[in-house]
Amino acid sequence: MGKGKTKRKRMTKRQLEPMLQNMFTQHPNETFSLKKVFKQLNLLTHPEKMLAVDLMEEMAWDDYLKKVAENTYQLNLGGQVQEGTFIRKANGKNSFLADGSDKPVFIAERNSKFAMNGDRVRVTFMARREKHIKEAMVTEILRRAHDQVVGTLKVERDFAFLIPDGNLFIHDVFIPKRKLKGGMTGEKAVVKIIEWPSEESKNIVGEVIDVLGKVGDNNTEMHAILAQYGLPYRYPKNVEEAANHIDPGITPEEIARREDFRDVCTFTIDPHDAKDYDDALSIRELKKGLWEVGVHIADVSHYVKEGSVIDKEAQKRATSVYLVDRTIPMLPERLCNFICSLRPDEEKLCYSVIFQLDGQAEIKDWRLVHTVIKSNRRFAYEEVQEILEKNGVVDGTGEPAPKKAHYEGELAQEIIALDALAKELRKKRFKNGAVKFDREELHFDVDEKGKPTRAYYKKSKDANKLIEEFMLLANRQVAESIGKVKKGEKPKTLPYRIHDQPDPQKLERLRQFVVNFGYKVKTTGSKEEISKSLNKLMDDCNGRREQNVVENVALRAMMKAKYSVFNIGHYGLAFDYYTHFTSPIRRYPDTMVHRLLTRYQEGGRSANRDHYEELCEHSSDMEQVAQQAERDSIKYKMVEFMADKIGEEFDAHISGITSYGIYAEIDENHCEGMIPMHDLDDDYYEFDERNFCLVGRHSHRKYQLGDPIRIQVARANVDKRQLDFTIADK
Repeated sequence: MGKGKTKRKRMTKRQLEPMLQNMFTQHPNETFSLKKVFKQLNLLTHPEKMLAVDLMEEMAWDDYLKKVAENTYQLNLGGQVQEGTFIRKANGKNSFLADGSDKPVFIAERNSKFAMNGDRVRVTFMARREKHIKEAMVTEILRRAHDQVVGTLKVERDFAFLIPDGNLFIHDVFIPKRKLKGGMTGEKAVVKIIEWPSEESKNIVGEVIDVLGKVGDNNTEMHAILAQYGLPYRYPKNVEEAANHIDPGITPEEIARREDFRDVCTFTIDPHDAKDYDDALSIRELKKGLWEVGVHIADVSHYVKEGSVIDKEAQKRATSVYLVDRTIPMLPERLCNFICSLRPDEEKLCYSVIFQLDGQAEIKDWRLVHTVIKSNRRFAYEEVQEILEKNGVVDGTGEPAPKKAHYEGELAQEIIALDALAKELRKKRFKNGAVKFDREELHFDVDEKGKPTRAYYKKSKDANKLIEEFMLLANRQVAESIGKVKKGEKPKTLPYRIHDQPDPQKLERLRQFVVNFGYKVKTTGSKEEISKSLNKLMDDCNGRREQNVVENVALRAMMKAKYSVFNIGHYGLAFDYYTHFTSPIRRYPDTMVHRLLTRYQEGGRSANRDHYEELCEHSSDMEQVAQQAERDSIKYKMVEFMADKIGEEFDAHISGITSYGIYAEIDENHCEGMIPMHDLDDDYYEFDERNFCLVGRHSHRKYQLGDPIRIQVARANVDKRQLDFTIADK
């Protein structure tokens, strides 16, 4: 030891704990990394630093501190009593999500106060027991999320009750015989709750408001899914009557007010079974190397006037809902499939973004105009894909087709020109930092009774991407035209489609997970660096057995896109300004955007921001609900498809790991089921949440995301939409 230096006495837990407490209480809103803590408290030796880490872990366990990221802490200002959302699970693992938090807290059924999924509740956090997870108890239900339940009726001699779908109610709903509305045993019904449990009575009492039909009938089950989410399954008569009175004719005066594109080559490209064609493309060469491309969108707001009965119903629905075998349209059928739909050889009114693009898809000029068009041809995606491939476009290469003297297929030259421009747009988008998620979608072929006959994945090909790029371009351009203003100027109100940067904690979890497969991903740096790193990860895992799970974990790190008048840009697309303009037949925000753009073009003042923000929030909420219903319909068809395959074995891979079991997806048909923990009876398995795996305590056998596995179909419960597997080779 050097002369004059004295050995520093090792700090004890009793000395260090108050130092940590003082540091956090003096800086209540500050986040401290380990490095910052060590520097602030002058902790120099390794033992002192390790003692601080252990103490902060204990303080986080006791809820004194909040763990913000893996090695980052903050004073917990939440308190013992908090408000938020109750999340009910069919497996009994209910939880509470505090306002502004993304970390659920467990609530045992006995402490739930009969709260239902989505209810706004007040809770008190319970004293933490050693080696037990954090728990809370509901002390008050502030607002019920739903007062309707869907389930199966059972009618006895003196009374009746409803057995709710999905096991989300612990108790059946008691129904007085006079409130049955003709419902019989074995029928699905929608029931309104008229009396919730109280201290005096633990019964939930309801009355039937609609009988849907017999259990197992396809229409009944699809309507039950919609009713479960509070979504409409039939159109109100007064709204349909209002639509029937709309005059579809286009007057010469209306045509004179618009730019005429009836003689310009125009066509639609949609799924083969679509009926609501809300966008069309036109193309013509203005001079060598300069193309005019029109993105023509059905002019819904010309027919649907703000405040009308049709508008009010569309606003309430906010979106069309796409179940496996049907579409529940936002607008009455006469509007969405006939009057507004851009059907071939019919004159139609549009709101159009007209671009002048050079060969590199650079915008040389553009304009936003009301138009009249006449589509030459209606294409399905498959037809366009066939034309591209016949003429030398190899799907997935990203390269335009070679120029030829003669092209095969109707309007092939125009389609190939658009494809070449779309590929340039796509290339630029990824160069600017857009995130590359080409997810496959599960589809079913169904027979005339709605029974699934085939399950398969549909991947986006060049024909889909062609349409996608021009829709993105139009959406970005109109958003920029309003949002991008000179310094010092205030932009006018517009609903934007916004998408925040990935959650840092989830990105870190992704990084830790992909290391297991030999991949790297950046969690710090600029937006562009992180998105390019994510794209490299997508490219590196493409075609490998772990591709699906890596993509799923990466998707979980991304924030959800939503609507707002407060623009923060769209991270996933790498656009500073983005909105939804191109689908007003099926999305209400697009109709709002059309109306505001028309208003501003006519010199109108900026619209009320608070009013439009409310509409944006409602549209975002309804989008989420519609997606949940869509997922439920897929789950139902999945179980129905596998119901006659009990006992059969399949090759699969592990698609999910939870504390209560393993999810596995069959390689052949992509149906997903669960292997419950009680079926893993060869060992006691512990859940490693960070690495997404289960590890046997004695055998050290590991089940990890992406692992191949041989399964046997054990149970297919259509009522509960539950598919159970067992491991075939254990």
